[in-house]
Amino acid sequence: MNNFQDTMDHTQENEILVATQTYCVERPIYSYPALHGKLHKKDKVSDPIGDKIKRALSCTPKKIRNIIYMFLPICKWLPAYKPREYVFGDFVSGISTGVLHLPQGLAFAMLAAVPPVFGLYSSFYPVILYCFFGTSRHVSIGPFAVISLMIGGVAVRLVPDDMYVGGGGANSTNGTEERDAMRVKVAMSVTLLSGIIQFCLGVLRFGFVAIYLTEPLVRGFTTAAAVHVFTSMLKYLFGVKTKRHSGPFSVVYSTLAVIANVKKLNICSLVVGLMCFALLLGGKEFNERFKNKLPAPIPLEIVAVIIGTGISAGFNLEESYKVDVVGSLPLGLLAPATPDSSLFHLVYVDAIAIAIVGFSVTISMAKIFAVKHGYQVDGNQELIALGICNSIGSLFQTFSISCSLSRSLVQESTGGNTQLAGCLASLLILLVILAIGFLFESLPQAVLSAIVIVNLKGMFMQFSDLPFFWRTSKIELTIWLTTFVSSLFLGLDYGLITAVIIALMTVIYRTQSPTYTVLGQLPDTDVYIDIDAYEEVREHAGIKIFQINAPIYYANSDLYNNALRRKTGVNPALIMAARRKVLKKHAKELGTKGKPKSSVVKVDADAEAGGEEDTKQEEQIEENAKPMTLDSLVQKTFPEELERFLPPGPNVHTMILDFSQVNFIDSVGVKTVSGILKEYGDVGIYVYLATCSVQVVNDLTRNRFFENPCVKELLFHSIHDAVLGAKVREALAQQEALAPPPEEDSEPIVDPET
Repeated sequence: MNNFQDTMDHTQENEILVATQTYCVERPIYSYPALHGKLHKKDKVSDPIGDKIKRALSCTPKKIRNIIYMFLPICKWLPAYKPREYVFGDFVSGISTGVLHLPQGLAFAMLAAVPPVFGLYSSFYPVILYCFFGTSRHVSIGPFAVISLMIGGVAVRLVPDDMYVGGGGANSTNGTEERDAMRVKVAMSVTLLSGIIQFCLGVLRFGFVAIYLTEPLVRGFTTAAAVHVFTSMLKYLFGVKTKRHSGPFSVVYSTLAVIANVKKLNICSLVVGLMCFALLLGGKEFNERFKNKLPAPIPLEIVAVIIGTGISAGFNLEESYKVDVVGSLPLGLLAPATPDSSLFHLVYVDAIAIAIVGFSVTISMAKIFAVKHGYQVDGNQELIALGICNSIGSLFQTFSISCSLSRSLVQESTGGNTQLAGCLASLLILLVILAIGFLFESLPQAVLSAIVIVNLKGMFMQFSDLPFFWRTSKIELTIWLTTFVSSLFLGLDYGLITAVIIALMTVIYRTQSPTYTVLGQLPDTDVYIDIDAYEEVREHAGIKIFQINAPIYYANSDLYNNALRRKTGVNPALIMAARRKVLKKHAKELGTKGKPKSSVVKVDADAEAGGEEDTKQEEQIEENAKPMTLDSLVQKTFPEELERFLPPGPNVHTMILDFSQVNFIDSVGVKTVSGILKEYGDVGIYVYLATCSVQVVNDLTRNRFFENPCVKELLFHSIHDAVLGAKVREALAQQEALAPPPEEDSEPIVDPET
């Protein structure tokens, strides 16, 4: 406590010291040409193409080692394994995670609409493969509720219940077996295709695709998936027979089907499910409350499985009370089989969605653990690892896998240090597959349903995001809600597509509706901030400073021009209209003083027309001969003696456009800025550009903004440079206006004595 207090006191002393320090910098006013006239660019010597090719094709031991480390991360961390520090934690973590794999594998197979044993296969093969190719040390790979539900949606859509299952009896049993076999084929095809997609994206270094799935989008999507999973599990909890639905509004149809058959619910199944539900909820609260005192969380799922299996076998619930149980769990591993590629054209949309969602969930969890434990994960290698797990796993009858949130938290919290914990967990599943799987054939499906529903608690807690996003960001709240609603009612596949489109539209909306600010100076400093936010800020007389916090491109360039006029109160079109009105009135007054005769007027007009034509040609020649200057960009043709007839308005001589928060500008934006320079220049107002980044200057150069060389003099290094430059320019202009006119040249007086 004393150390903490000393640190706080030291921090406060530093803050006071910093706040009382001042600095003074004396330097010239830097416009773009002045600054770059003092700078010398470094010469960038690029290697010849032959050297680059030779370097790329060279084969050195270091390069080979880096390639092996990249594609087989286990070769990097396994030699550095510290048995004394890691073995015990990995052992406890592997056992704890393995006992979770068993019930979740069986339960998530129900979501995937395949027989339960295929959930065990999916908990074995991918975990072993990820140990070799994955970069995260703590995530638990295997069946995941959301991915399993998406697989089940495809399987049910292509192989509905009424396609094979008819009436009762032996025909119904055979039809069920045929239906399950066909659904397994569909699941394998989707898994293979999603694995190929993930692998190709990883090889092509497309790991950045996860950035388009923002956190509000992922959380809204997983919350909607939790509702889908919950409604899918209700029929197993109540013990009712209903048709499984897929596609848009499937969650509504599934809920209505359960409600319509609620009179046929199996009381025994419901009681067993609720008992396990209460056991799991109470046990998880106990684990959470005493997590610091327990060496490892109590494996409640396996306890529920053992109790449920014992009660079901002891009381023969399947025969006596018609309770649905897991059923046959054949021992042994199946021989490899090639998935049916003829189904690819029917499932490619779902495969893309599954590939992206699976990767997004995995990389999000992996990054959390990586930051916590101080190592790095490679998004591209994670794509490759997931692609290998899915594509090779599909040959052994697995369905798509991802990172399980609940198992990953258990694997990390129980002391897991490496993926050897996952390997140990997969060995436990292998033991079940090869030897003791038959012991769980009497497990009631209601128990698995309760396990799945309880594990959805974390996803349902994401509804608490709504008040948070309401306070912090209405746009992110919109993304969350639209993702949730679209995924809930349109289905997870089309809902995800809709959510990504809406998320991208919010990006466009943000750039189309940026914040426009008029800046002022904090007195006696070079700090310029919003004049509407602070009382101390003051504007310079005759100078307006305008800032935008977004790029200027085709979608917001017109909005930028309009906001500039609105926020600064300086509209060149209105100024020009007012001046034309005054000139017209003044010309009319001069015309009424006297009218010459028509004949004289005609002669004079003809002569005047010829004279004007000659004069224009001479002026054009003289104009072309004049050197380009900054003043040539600004027209000051309005007579000063008529200024007093103009309506009152802002007396502005300089507009400064702050580009410090503009990260790029396209051709349409450049044309808009050029138009602003011309419009304000036509009414005698200079327009300066301040704090342009190198990227913005390059964009302006490429789009020929500096075709007139003197335009570069309008660019300034900072806002303060632009303000001082404007003041110096106006001071020089006033001196020239007050200076006496130069006397006409006269003949020199010659001294007669000389």
